[in-house]
Amino acid sequence: MRIGVPKETKVHEYRVGLTPTSVAELIRDGHSVVVEPNAGAGIGFGDADYVAVGACIGSAPEAFAQTLVVKVKEPNLDECAMLGKDQVLFTYLHLAANPALSRALMASGAAAIAYETVTAADGSLPLLSPMSEIAGRMSVQVGANALQRTTGGSGVLLGGVPGVAPARVVIIGGGMAGANAATIALGLGADVTILDKSVSRLRWLADRFDGRARTIVANASTTREYVLGADLVIGAVLVAGARAPKLVTADDVRDMRDGSILVDISIDQGGCFETSRPTTHDAPTFVHDGVVHYCVTNMPGVVARTATLALNNVILPYVRTIAEKGWRQAIADDAHLADGLNVADRTVWHEAVAESLVAPPVGHAA
Repeated sequence: MRIGVPKETKVHEYRVGLTPTSVAELIRDGHSVVVEPNAGAGIGFGDADYVAVGACIGSAPEAFAQTLVVKVKEPNLDECAMLGKDQVLFTYLHLAANPALSRALMASGAAAIAYETVTAADGSLPLLSPMSEIAGRMSVQVGANALQRTTGGSGVLLGGVPGVAPARVVIIGGGMAGANAATIALGLGADVTILDKSVSRLRWLADRFDGRARTIVANASTTREYVLGADLVIGAVLVAGARAPKLVTADDVRDMRDGSILVDISIDQGGCFETSRPTTHDAPTFVHDGVVHYCVTNMPGVVARTATLALNNVILPYVRTIAEKGWRQAIADDAHLADGLNVADRTVWHEAVAESLVAPPVGHAA
């Protein structure tokens, strides 16, 4: 199969869809790979590294002309226009919060398989997990920085010092991102509370952290109570394929202390704070009602080498399968990969995405 690897275009996005090592494996399998110039340069993978393993270097249109296009982030609308029938796009999509992109992909006629909705036998999301781990860990770093007075925060040190209480960190959602956020926050000495609807998940978290993190069943009342008392709130809520629920209201934000921080990891799916709006690494924060919001839609993009290597660890087996069998046979043979199919035949196929977009019923053309 002919495989294309375009250069990412999102602001400060340095990740690349395939590393030279992954490309070497695909070429060893008998496939051809076209990589856009400088696609991996931001993390130390030069064009010469790709050529050395047998790839060709070609323009963006050439990369997007290949049968299988492997990216990291969703394409922009101009890139969608380069896709066509009989092609498959394999990347993070987050379509539930992006109707324009959904329409553009349907219009292209290409099949679009989203990393974030591919499932595993245990119900987990294996291609989303490494980025959730990274975003969770980063959320505490960026939150600690935002708490500094020079960046608009209240001037609270996350771990405090002897005689002075540490920052109160509230994590909404105890999944992969939330658990990783808690790991870093506890490691820095913060007072950590995790809110989740699942009692069984809270039990698991209590055991994992040996009781060092407070675990609370999430509902409107407890969420408001703990958010209003927090120095840093991390939103780590995920409903696979669907828009994130708004768990912190505008009224909650209005009543928070000035200089408090909201970090919305869920922003790719629309955000879990009512006052959230997408930001970029160039301008990562804004202030609403005195509360600093960090809502960057590609958080792992600035730790791109770690993120690219982690991503390739999990996506390469799927890329090899799609390249070997073609996407239709690949999803026919693997129901978990089939869960990743978001768009095909000018149709929205993923039920949660379709419902979030208020699209026609699954299996019916738009």
